[in-house]
Amino acid sequence: MTRHFLPPAREATAMSALLIEAARCWREARDSGKAVQPSLFILLSRHGHDMLAPVFDSLMTLAEAVSGKRIVVGSGPDLSEDEHRLIGLFEGTGALARKSGLALSLQFAVRSLQILLVRTASISATRLAA
Repeated sequence: MTRHFLPPAREATAMSALLIEAARCWREARDSGKAVQPSLFILLSRHGHDMLAPVFDSLMTLAEAVSGKRIVVGSGPDLSEDEHRLIGLFEGTGALARKSGLALSLQFAVRSLQILLVRTASISATRLAA
């Protein structure tokens, strides 16, 4: 089942959109047998976050391991339930059903991604201002 994605704020929109774009790139690369991190690197370099390819790869791998199933992605503006869960985790509105060591690792990966996205965005803004 998919739902239409209506993000609440501009900042959330940009980060959520990047998360979904990366998730879909990750899924496509995995399913087609392409190298995941180079595919993510190409996508993320368009947004100034190329160095985060390994972080996104780890996050998605952990999300799949915690869920115990293949992550399903939507298409176009329609998000899958898995994508809604990822956004909820990223925005702090979602909770993990299982409280295992793996789930804790996923929470740390989400927090690390949040910190790194803010950091790389501020570095990019500083370079543009110079």
